[in-house]
Amino acid sequence: MNKLQLHGSQTAKNGFLNEDDIVVKFNNWQTDEEAKKWLLIMNYILDEIESVIAEKLSGHKTDVQVQVSIKLKSIIDAQNLQVKLVSNTKGFNQIDKRWVDKYIEMWDMPAPIISIFKRYTGEEIPTIKNPKDKRRMFANEFSELEQEIALKWLDKNKSLIVSDILKGRGQFAAEWMLVAQKVKEDSRWILKPMNFCLNHFGNGEVSITKQGNFKIARIGMQRKGGDGGRSTANMLQFKINPAELFEI
Repeated sequence: MNKLQLHGSQTAKNGFLNEDDIVVKFNNWQTDEEAKKWLLIMNYILDEIESVIAEKLSGHKTDVQVQVSIKLKSIIDAQNLQVKLVSNTKGFNQIDKRWVDKYIEMWDMPAPIISIFKRYTGEEIPTIKNPKDKRRMFANEFSELEQEIALKWLDKNKSLIVSDILKGRGQFAAEWMLVAQKVKEDSRWILKPMNFCLNHFGNGEVSITKQGNFKIARIGMQRKGGDGGRSTANMLQFKINPAELFEI
């Protein structure tokens, strides 16, 4: 395997439009050069592969599941890929979005944290006079004590939070991240193990940005907003810049 394949990045011959394209490439792995490289990165020996069957999933952190059957073995490997499609150099990509109540179930939030995050997203009204946005509170509008409480809780639970919002849990937890980027006529891709991505995006300090948002290492945490004023604007969302993986 050459250095390029080990690094897991290459200029793509053609841009990928969506997850369906990636499914097709894996299913045509015997003639698709990029699919062959992806399988090599996953540590398969091409001559030992009997068949590859890929399918698109929905409702999970895994977007594409690839089942690889090995000759002379009765076991079929299942590789779960999360696919990120980006069309610019520094575009942020949503990785998770839920109501605060859903995160309460996942992370067992104490009452003070629930209150802070619901005021942060706008599910609960601001408790200060003259907020910058009458619908909600920015992170730097909370009292110093509440900011400290929120940052300490996020830091304490950082590993769990980062794993849940990037990798997920259970049978369809993502094991790989495939980023496909097309800027104008230039296309490229990178495939990295999810554990590598967890370390890259989750390794760093918990902070409050100048814009008044919470941030977990390289992961942005903010009120969803938009949605034409519908209540779903008050959901909590997390974002990353997948294109960062090309620069490592």
